[in-house]
Amino acid sequence: MIQRIQTIFLFLLVVAMVLVMLFPIWQQVDPGQVQLMTLTAWSLNTVDIASGEIVNSESKVLVIGILALISIGLASFSIVSYKNRGKQMMLNMFNSLAMVVNVGLIVWFTHSANAEFNPQANGAFVLGFWAIFAALVMNMLANRFIRKDEKLVRSVDRIR
Repeated sequence: MIQRIQTIFLFLLVVAMVLVMLFPIWQQVDPGQVQLMTLTAWSLNTVDIASGEIVNSESKVLVIGILALISIGLASFSIVSYKNRGKQMMLNMFNSLAMVVNVGLIVWFTHSANAEFNPQANGAFVLGFWAIFAALVMNMLANRFIRKDEKLVRSVDRIR
């Protein structure tokens, strides 16, 4: 049934991954040059704070947004696959893998950007980064309740 608790967790996972795509993931300010470097799911921008214009923009981080879209698609497909709990758990496993790879890529991109921009100071991870961890927790909770349902169904089948 679509009104199960794991559906709510999977929906919250989708919301969290949408937050990853919409909000910044990492930011760092270089006080010497008065510039702000911002990593989003779609680009890595360096902005001159005084004028507000973009000094440099890199789109090599596009893979972060693509992986976020894949996670949204997997979670959405998992929501509508409620009749097949095994398939649902497999989709959630692949979704966890996609989100962990996304976190790894974010850390790698931020580390390399930090080394080029201002190696003396660390940047700050913001809402977009922490939303991935919320999505991972939601995925874990959804899998827990799917397994619980599967055990319940198997115990009822055993009694018959």
